Amino acid sequence: MSENKVYAGILGIGSFVPEKILTNFDLEKIVDTSDEWITTRTGIKERRIADKSVATSDLATAAAEKALADANLKASDIDLIIVATVTPDMNFPSTACIVQSNLGAKNIPAFDISVGCSGFIYGITIAQQFIENGIYNNVLVIGAETLSKITNWEDRNTCVLFGDGAGAAVIGKVEKGYGILSSFLGADGEGGKYLYMPAGGSKMPASEETVNKKLHTIFMEGQEVFKFAVKIMDSATIEALNRCGLKAEDIDLLIPHQANTRIIDSAMKRLKLTKDKVYINLDKYGNTSAASVVIALDEAYRNGLIKKGYIVPVVAFGAGLTWGAAVIKWSK
Repeated sequence: MSENKVYAGILGIGSFVPEKILTNFDLEKIVDTSDEWITTRTGIKERRIADKSVATSDLATAAAEKALADANLKASDIDLIIVATVTPDMNFPSTACIVQSNLGAKNIPAFDISVGCSGFIYGITIAQQFIENGIYNNVLVIGAETLSKITNWEDRNTCVLFGDGAGAAVIGKVEKGYGILSSFLGADGEGGKYLYMPAGGSKMPASEETVNKKLHTIFMEGQEVFKFAVKIMDSATIEALNRCGLKAEDIDLLIPHQANTRIIDSAMKRLKLTKDKVYINLDKYGNTSAASVVIALDEAYRNGLIKKGYIVPVVAFGAGLTWGAAVIKWSK
């Protein structure tokens, strides 16, 4: 390993969720479900819902501003913006370009990535390459979603799962031995049919028929996604740990994708982690897709559960089907 190696890590972090809360009891009035049914199967009690006038870029911008403040940086200090989302403001321009304009960050590159719930981990891994290769100094990575806008509120199997929110991190140079120690990304395109939105793209452009059939909403084969998630959450975490010479017993706090408590419990058992080693907040926010991991990471840090030197793996799975895991040695 070169003595001149640059280490990339989190300089600042922030998150933002809408004020409106939709509880399980509220959902009981909309579809045939119950608080007991939702809680038992998912662990979710409530989720945040953005107003009709609020776009993904609005949530992303608010989270970005918090991350910049935490890093003690200005928008003019940022060299690149990456937004992970499956609910962009529009097909083009990218949500990242809209956030760039909102922040007043002039003339820097900005782009979106669409990796489902794995998006933030893909994003920080991309950012890491730019930092360690000396191309950029500070990269803003944002995971942001307004999933309520593509939810079929008549489908009780999916409408209970999702919420809106955003989280952001500034990735930059950190001291030797800290930061993102390793990552493990992957995808299985054969599983794309298990979680997708059929209409709105070139394969099925918008029409009166696609709107009437609610084809611009989330379709999910829940059992197939569940089986995939149970297998990948712990195996991806172990692979990422192996890549930097660590083991499950070295984990100080695991930040898993907040999709389902049964999936998290399964990973926790396979990794032989106690409850105090795993952070869970999905009861408050539901599944916020690309924002899930970074909102949880920010909240755990704000609550004093992450300290400098802690080994903090983050792991997620998402549409694609995709997965991502990264091991962070906390540098703040």
